[in-house]
Amino acid sequence: MLKKLDLEVNTMLHSVNEGIAWFKENPEPDLVFLDIQLSDGISFEIFENVKINSAVIFTTAYDEYALKAFKLNSVDYLLKPIDEEELANAVAKFKENYLKNSPQIDFNAFRKILETGNKPDYKTRFTIQVGQHLKIIPANEICCFYSENKASYLTTTSGRNYPVDVSLENLEKELNPEKFFRINRKSIVNIDCIEDIISYTNSRLEIKVKAFNEFQLIVSRERVRDFKKWLS
Repeated sequence: MLKKLDLEVNTMLHSVNEGIAWFKENPEPDLVFLDIQLSDGISFEIFENVKINSAVIFTTAYDEYALKAFKLNSVDYLLKPIDEEELANAVAKFKENYLKNSPQIDFNAFRKILETGNKPDYKTRFTIQVGQHLKIIPANEICCFYSENKASYLTTTSGRNYPVDVSLENLEKELNPEKFFRINRKSIVNIDCIEDIISYTNSRLEIKVKAFNEFQLIVSRERVRDFKKWLS
């Protein structure tokens, strides 16, 4: 999308540690597209360790309320999923107004706002249809979400399985990441239901989850590192 707008992408950084190391060793870029939540922490930790004066466009899932106070100090913000027209407008604003005078972002103040209640609203309950009845299941009573035969299901702490009319991709966005983690392509687990973690072949992990017996829950190799960080 950026190449279509004649922007040269210098690098992509996926973690706080990557960001700190890169900015210490490279000249400041003209523009930074900044997400808030990186794989190992909040992106503002980069700016606490390295002084950076680049222009910033926020690319985040956080809503307008959390970003409102900083709209005038940053080039713009884009809510995920990124809309191409909004991206083009933000880049045009950057080229017109900020190439010579980069805005100064108060990242510490921004972080304070995010930490005092302006976080995404995660689902606290799910409504399931059982025959002619609707059943309300609190999120904290769900041990696992899984997909099977192109359908999604949840497993409760009592061992009951129910179909849910939402994909794991969307569930991953709706669930509190402090409680739920997607261990592989077809499973999301609740940390409060994990009873055992066992070393498995090819550097993977097997998870024993309370009340879940449909199949083995294996943390895929590429997710093991993030899974261990999530546990801590």
